[in-house]
Amino acid sequence: MTTTRRGGLAGPVSGGGQASRPAHRRPAESPLPADSGLARELLDGLAEAVVTTDHAGVVTLLNAMASELLPELAPGGELAGCAVPALAGAAATGADTFDAEHHGRRLHGVRRALRGGRFAWYVRDVTEERARTDALLAERSRTTFLAQAGSRLGLSLHREQTLRAAATLPVPYLADAALVVHRPPPPAEDAPHWLRYAEGDRGPTAGVSPGGPPLAVPGLAEALAGDHAEPSPWLDAELADLDAVLPAGFGRPGTVLVSPLLGAAGAVGALVLIRRVGRPGFDAREIELAREFAARAGAALATAELYGEQAHLARVLQHSLLPPELPTIGGVTLAGGYRAAGDSLRIGGDFYEVFPTADGALFALGDVCGKGVGAAVLTGRVRQSLQTLRLVEQRPLELMRLLHRALFDAPDAARRSQFTTVLLGTLTPRPDGGLLVRVAGGGHPSPLVVRADGTIGQVWVGGMPIGALPAPRFAETEVHLAPGELLLAYTDGVTEARGGAGEVDMFGDERLRRAVASGVGLPPAALVDRVLQLVDEWLDGQAHDDIAMLAVRADGP
Repeated sequence: MTTTRRGGLAGPVSGGGQASRPAHRRPAESPLPADSGLARELLDGLAEAVVTTDHAGVVTLLNAMASELLPELAPGGELAGCAVPALAGAAATGADTFDAEHHGRRLHGVRRALRGGRFAWYVRDVTEERARTDALLAERSRTTFLAQAGSRLGLSLHREQTLRAAATLPVPYLADAALVVHRPPPPAEDAPHWLRYAEGDRGPTAGVSPGGPPLAVPGLAEALAGDHAEPSPWLDAELADLDAVLPAGFGRPGTVLVSPLLGAAGAVGALVLIRRVGRPGFDAREIELAREFAARAGAALATAELYGEQAHLARVLQHSLLPPELPTIGGVTLAGGYRAAGDSLRIGGDFYEVFPTADGALFALGDVCGKGVGAAVLTGRVRQSLQTLRLVEQRPLELMRLLHRALFDAPDAARRSQFTTVLLGTLTPRPDGGLLVRVAGGGHPSPLVVRADGTIGQVWVGGMPIGALPAPRFAETEVHLAPGELLLAYTDGVTEARGGAGEVDMFGDERLRRAVASGVGLPPAALVDRVLQLVDEWLDGQAHDDIAMLAVRADGP
C-alpha cells in the first residue's frame, strides 16, 4: 500500500502489518516537488550556494546563498562570461572544480551534471575552514622550528657555536637577516660583538661594536638591558649608520624586531630580526615565536658561558695536577707513566714527583683514596705539602712522618677518611756508576727491581698509610742498583686492573712480573709503555682505577 506525500513525493509506508519493500529492489524515482515555493525554501535553506545553468550555459537559478556569495550573478546571464573570474573560467573550460578569493572570502566550487545537458554548481565558503587548516599548519611549522632550534641550541656547549646557531636558525623562517649582539659576561670588559647572517650568505659575518654599529639599531639598547621592544619600521635616517650591519645588496630593510637574549643573571645579548620591504611585518604569533626562540637562545648562550667557565677551571686544575715533566738527573734515567680512571679531565688520585737535590734526587709515588676530582684535590694537597716539606727535610722516613702530620692535622681529615699510600725515596749516584736508593714506605706496594742478569726482584718496604691513624708506623729500606739495573715503582691500579676472559680477574703480581720480564733491556720509557700496553689489553676497555708508574735506571759513570 502506498500513500501520496506533500508535493507529489510518494513512497512505501512501513508498519501497520504491511510488508516492507525488499532490500534488493531499487525505489521508484520520485518526481520533483510540484510546489515551487517549497523547492525555493529548500534551496534557500542550504548553507552552500547553488547555481544552475541550462544546456547553453545560461544561469537559470540562484539560491539565497549564491546571491550572497556571488552577487555578480543573475538568472539569464551566461556563466562563462560572468564577473567571477574563477567560476567563469571553470565554466568556459568545462572544469569540474574551482578555488578562488572573492570579496575577501575563500570559495570552493564543484560542478554536477543534470539531465538535459544542464549543470549545477555548488559553491562553499571555506574561509574559516581554510583558516583553521592554515593555523594548524602554521602551528605545526612553529613547533617544528622550535624543536629543531632547541635541538641545535641544546647540542652546543661552546659560546661561539651557540652564537652561530642563534644567528643562522631564524633565517629565512623568521627573517631575511638576523643579527646577534653579544655582551661578554663580567668581569670581561670587551666591547659587544655581533654576528650577522642573511639568506644567501655562506656563513655568518662577525664584527665588534665599540660604541658604534650595531648599537644604533632601534630598540637594541633596551634589549641589551633586558627589555622587550615592539616591531618597528626601519627609518631612512638610520640607514647610513648601519651599512656595516646589513649585507651587501640587501636593499632597504622593512621591519625590525629586537628581542633580548635572557640568561639566569639577565640579558646576555640581543637578537635582531630584519625583514625586507616586500615581506609582511611581524604578526602577533611571529612576535611570540621570535621571543620564544630568543629565550631559548639566551638560555643556551648562558649555559655555554657557564660551561666555558667550568672548562677553564678544569683546565687550570688539570694543568696543576697532571704529572710533571721529569727533571734531568746525572747518572740516572727516569720515566713515568700515568692513566686516570676517568677520561674527562685526565686527573685522578695517583701521582709521582721527582725533585733534584744537591747529591741526587728525591722521588715520591703515591695513591690517595678514591678517584676522580675528589681524589685529585687530595693529590694536590699531598704534592703541595711535599713541595714545602722537602725544603726542610729530605730523609725519606722523617719526611714521611712530617707529611703524615700535615695531612692528619688538616681540618676534618679524619671525618672525611682521607688517606694516602706513598713511597718516598732518595736517589744517590755512587762512584762506581751505581745508584743508592733509600725508600720509605707508607702502605704502598713494594717496587720491583730488574737486575743486570734479567731477574726480577722486589724491594720489601711495608709501612702504614699516611693520614689514616694518629700514630702510624712507617718503614725504610735501601737498595743498590748496579749500572743498567732498574727500579720500577707502581700503584695498585696496575695489579688490581680487572679484565681477562671473565672481565673480573685481576692483572696481579705474577702477570706484572712477566710483563716487566718481557721488557728487560728496554729503556725505562719503553718498559713503562710496554707494561701500560699490556694492562690496557688486559682491561680491554673496562673501567679501571688510577694508574701511576715511575721507572729509575742507574746509567753508570
